[in-house]
Amino acid sequence: MNGMLEKLRPLVLSLLRVMSGLLFLQHGTAKLLGVPTLANFANLQITSMPGIAGIIELIGGALLVIGLFTRATAFIASGMTAVAYFMVHAPKGFFPIANGGELAVLYCFVFFYLVFAGGGPISVDAIMRRK
Repeated sequence: MNGMLEKLRPLVLSLLRVMSGLLFLQHGTAKLLGVPTLANFANLQITSMPGIAGIIELIGGALLVIGLFTRATAFIASGMTAVAYFMVHAPKGFFPIANGGELAVLYCFVFFYLVFAGGGPISVDAIMRRK
């Protein structure tokens, strides 16, 4: 059993990267492209903090999905989500469950893991390494 799980570990790393990238990308598309439409982003200014976060989420999410520049992108995304937590959520209370910051904390640590783990075998980074 452990042998099979160990064989699948690199593929599951790629799956984690793709899914976290897709979910992160969704935040960027909501903020900048209006898809899906969310009322709290209707009048978003691109130069505001949420606007800059949207740019990072859109570009970073896309790069994570395809696995290009994974470590650098994950580093930036991890930092951005840490800033989001401490600026937006932490002032509302100590516990992430109470201040609505669970997702920001989870993104922060998943992306931080990807800084060290890389994009896995199914990524543009892996293809470029093979050449």
